[in-house]
Amino acid sequence: MNYRIERDSIGEREIPADAYYGVQSLRGHENFHITGRPLPTEYIESLAEIKLACALTNYECGELNKNEYEAIAQACREILEGKFHDQFICDAVQGSAGTTINMNANEVIANRAIEILGGRKGDYSIIHPNDHVNRSQSTNDVVPSAGKMTAIKMLKKAQEQLRRLEHALGQKEREFWDIIKMGRTEMQDAVPIRLGQEFGAYKAAVSRDIGRFDIAIAEMSHVNMGGTAIGTSINAKPEYVERIVPNLARVSGLDLKQCENLVDGTQNLDCFAFVSSILKTCIVSLAKMSHDLMLMSSGPRTGFGEIHLPSKQNGSSIMPGKVNPVVPEVITQISYLVIGNDTTILMAVEGGQLELNAYEPVIFYKLFESIRAITGGVETLVDNCILDIEANEERCRDLVEHSVGIITAITPEVGYQAAADIAKEAIRTGKSVREVLKSKKIMSDEEADKLLDIGSMVANQVM
Repeated sequence: MNYRIERDSIGEREIPADAYYGVQSLRGHENFHITGRPLPTEYIESLAEIKLACALTNYECGELNKNEYEAIAQACREILEGKFHDQFICDAVQGSAGTTINMNANEVIANRAIEILGGRKGDYSIIHPNDHVNRSQSTNDVVPSAGKMTAIKMLKKAQEQLRRLEHALGQKEREFWDIIKMGRTEMQDAVPIRLGQEFGAYKAAVSRDIGRFDIAIAEMSHVNMGGTAIGTSINAKPEYVERIVPNLARVSGLDLKQCENLVDGTQNLDCFAFVSSILKTCIVSLAKMSHDLMLMSSGPRTGFGEIHLPSKQNGSSIMPGKVNPVVPEVITQISYLVIGNDTTILMAVEGGQLELNAYEPVIFYKLFESIRAITGGVETLVDNCILDIEANEERCRDLVEHSVGIITAITPEVGYQAAADIAKEAIRTGKSVREVLKSKKIMSDEEADKLLDIGSMVANQVM
């Protein structure tokens, strides 16, 4: 293999001659074998968008000449086209607040820009990673801004899947509206409810989550570009500080705004804790819904059996014919993942010191993992579960008819204590509430049938 020699403040290193990364990227790669996972594609693209916007702004401010700007801009656009992503060799979790992330981008862009200008990779007299690509910037405004931009892109993808789920649940709400089943509280018979109402409630919860994702996206839209090292904008011209975020918004197509207080925007990462809590709230609601689906579909002979989930794969290597609710189960597992990630994010946000929080890499790693898991989980929940759920209408009606919970409907007529006595006798004898009530001759059979008509118990609920 051919090598070139690069130097930094630590000393000299051999770099593969065809590599676009440089010495600082290589040192970070060697120092941090943490997760074994590279930066997400969306994060690499966000870095390229930032570097492109910075080059444009520096050119507008007279900090780069036309050739330097155009070469850097072309390199950034090529990265946005999907090229050179394999040259981002740093681990997603690393020390130094993401300096390796920033320098990896700077070096790849610089070396490609050098090529564009007719030079050889590593000849930083033409385009320098720090002096040109990183001009008017710091790791401390580039890395968190790229993290927020990446979160926005991922949140929008997740939100789209949530909208699909909302629509699918709305379909089931309409499809199951006329099916009446037994409602339960604390796992005990309560009063009848429409199966469609239950799915309508799930839809309402998802609708709230969709709205919260709008809030999360807005929270991530305030970036500290222009703050440089600690928010005081050292080494950046006032006109650069004024123009960088509007330029970044145009380059990225995102509705970005500059933090009102750049010092605050650099040292405090509470926004990530807030967004993580929104993710946690979302997945907890989805997990609760998934638990309900597993309960209602339990069986096939000894459980509730009120609905049928689509059969997706064998459920056992030893019990023939067993089919498990694998999709709702995975949503529960995702909830454990997101809740654990939220704890990590909270601790990392709390751990910041003075003018900088150095723990951004692990915050982003866990935040992106949570968003991606929710996105994939909701997609499979819609496609492999919700859309093909079927109702067991006969089973639902049978359980309601033989439930003691319907005694509630006659309480206003006979009083709480008399109703309770009827309920206890029904439980003791195994008779239905209807049979016990008629045997006691408390009211006529016609009155009993009217009060115990299941449809009347939910008649005032309209779609």
